[in-house]
Amino acid sequence: MAVAIIMDFPGGTLEQYDQVIEKMGLEPGGDTPDGAMFHWVTQTPDGLRVVDVWETQDQFDRFAEEQIGPYSQEAGLEPPQSTVHDVHNHFIAS
Repeated sequence: MAVAIIMDFPGGTLEQYDQVIEKMGLEPGGDTPDGAMFHWVTQTPDGLRVVDVWETQDQFDRFAEEQIGPYSQEAGLEPPQSTVHDVHNHFIAS
């Protein structure tokens, strides 16, 4: 079952986010990592909000451990406050 992960990074900036994405080798509008279905980010009054949809929790957890955590720390981001939700339904553009 797909999962949606909401990550709030208190005090985070879009510049820090861009550093993390660059370290991951990802490009806006480009391909997603294996298992990732959807991703968006926005600046909030409190920092950054990142929302991902992944095919499975295990795929997200592995990616978070290998890339999100280390690269976020390198960019000076505090660990996120995260919530996970099971996805009931989703649509994609064709």
